Amino acid sequence: MNEFDLIEKYFDWGQGIGDDCALVAVNSHQQLATTVDTLIEGVHFPADTIPQDIAYKSLAVNLSDLAAMGATPLYFSLALTLPSVNEQWLKAFSQSLKALAKQYSIRLIGGDTTKGVLSITINATGTLEKNQALLRSGAQVGDSIFVSNTLGDAALAWQQLQNQQSPSTALLKKFNHPEPQIKLGQFLLGIANSCIDISDGLQQDLSHILTRSKVEAIIDLDALPLSAEVSKHIANTSDWCVALAGGDDYELCFTVPEAHISKLKAVQQELGIILTKIGVITSKNLISQCRLTIKDLDKACKPYQHF
Repeated sequence: MNEFDLIEKYFDWGQGIGDDCALVAVNSHQQLATTVDTLIEGVHFPADTIPQDIAYKSLAVNLSDLAAMGATPLYFSLALTLPSVNEQWLKAFSQSLKALAKQYSIRLIGGDTTKGVLSITINATGTLEKNQALLRSGAQVGDSIFVSNTLGDAALAWQQLQNQQSPSTALLKKFNHPEPQIKLGQFLLGIANSCIDISDGLQQDLSHILTRSKVEAIIDLDALPLSAEVSKHIANTSDWCVALAGGDDYELCFTVPEAHISKLKAVQQELGIILTKIGVITSKNLISQCRLTIKDLDKACKPYQHF
C-alpha cells in the first residue's frame, strides 16, 4: 500500500482531502490554508546535514505548499524530536529557521519537543480570500501546463549523495535550500486553473491534478526545463526519471487557459523566474483512470513512495 492509498482508505472521510493545503473558512470573506510536513534524518536528508540546512528545508517545504494554493504565510508551529540536547546544534538550527521565517513574514507560534530519532514536523498556515485558492481540481481541456524554473537538480544531488559522490554547489543549493514560490502562487490567483507544488516528482504530482480534475494530459520531454548539469546527466545516462520523478524540486506545476497565457510574461518579468510550457490538458476522463502521456518516453518512471 502506498502513501496515497493509505490516506484514501483510512483518512479520507469525505471532507475535502486532496490539495496541498486544507482550507478552513474564517469568516464570509477569508480562509485559512494549513499544511503539515515531516522531515526525518536518513529519509529526507543525510545524517551529516548541517542544522542550518535542516531548519531551512523543514520550513521551506511547508511554504511551498502554501505557495501552491496562492496563500500568504501567517504562522507555523514546530514539533522537534532530538536524540539529545546539543546547544550548538540548536543555536544554528534556530538561527536559520528564524531567518527564513523573517524572510517570508511567517511567525512561530508554538510546538513540541521530544526525544528520539531526529525528526522535524512543521504545521504552517496562510491566508486567502474566500474561494480564491488555487486547487488541483480546476484543470480544463485546452489548458497549457507550465512549471517554474528547472526540474531534477535536487534529485540529482540526492542521487549523487547516495552514491558517495560530491554534488556541485548549485545542485546542493537546490536540494538543501529550495526556494518557495510564494509570490508566484499569489500572482497565479485568477490566472491559473489549477496548481500543485512538485515535491514527489513532476510525473506523480501532475497526475494528482489530472485525477482531481478528471482530465488527461500529454507532456513533451523536449520541453522540460533542465539545468546544464541535469541535461548532461540525461545525455550520459538516458535517465529522464531524475527530472520526471526524482522529487524535491519544490517548484510549481500549474495549468493556464489560453486567454491568460499572455499574462505570464509579466509575471516572469516581475519575479525574474522562468516559466515553461511543457504540455497540454487534452481531454476529459470521467470513467477510467486519468492518463498522463509522456511524449517520446517508452516507459513510466517509478515515482517516490513513502511506503
